[in-house]
Amino acid sequence: MTGSFGCVTLASRNAGKLRELRALAGERLALELPPDDAPSVIEDGESYLANARLKACSMARHTQGWALADDSGLEVDALGGGPGIHSARYGGPGLDDVGRCAHLLVALGEGGGRSARFRCVLVLAHPDGRERVAEGTLEGAIAHSASGQGGFGYDPVFEAAKLGGRSLGLVAPEEKAAISHRAVAMRALLSALES
Repeated sequence: MTGSFGCVTLASRNAGKLRELRALAGERLALELPPDDAPSVIEDGESYLANARLKACSMARHTQGWALADDSGLEVDALGGGPGIHSARYGGPGLDDVGRCAHLLVALGEGGGRSARFRCVLVLAHPDGRERVAEGTLEGAIAHSASGQGGFGYDPVFEAAKLGGRSLGLVAPEEKAAISHRAVAMRALLSALES
């Protein structure tokens, strides 16, 4: 799939995801914010791929152009891979990022078995049915307490193996961008688009 993509609409209003994906795509994929009248999509798929595809295809139809969607989550082995695709809603309605992190720490208690990973699936879709999919992961473990103010979501409680066990909440955006699950997925996507 080569050629010009023109502007690609991000199928997300999540400020953290928008910031990260735009920085990761750089000038190689001209990402723009979704229009104000873009419809909301119910993420009722049973996988990251299904949810990302729902969002990308809906936005592509709405804008009649290329759209990029991300579906990602935190998979904790001690929780059977949860919260997984439910990461953004983990702990119930009304919780913010801090509340979800606190809920996770309570669920894990003080025991061991804290291995975890972030997973991201990107779908680039066009209304004519063309599509590219890429995936990335970042291995690590859940800390016993939150640390750092950086990033968003579960970053303050996720200790990345590639960072020597430091929390993603403690690192600069550039350091996170070099190793994150979204970075791995975006590199794979951009590579696929060049072939």
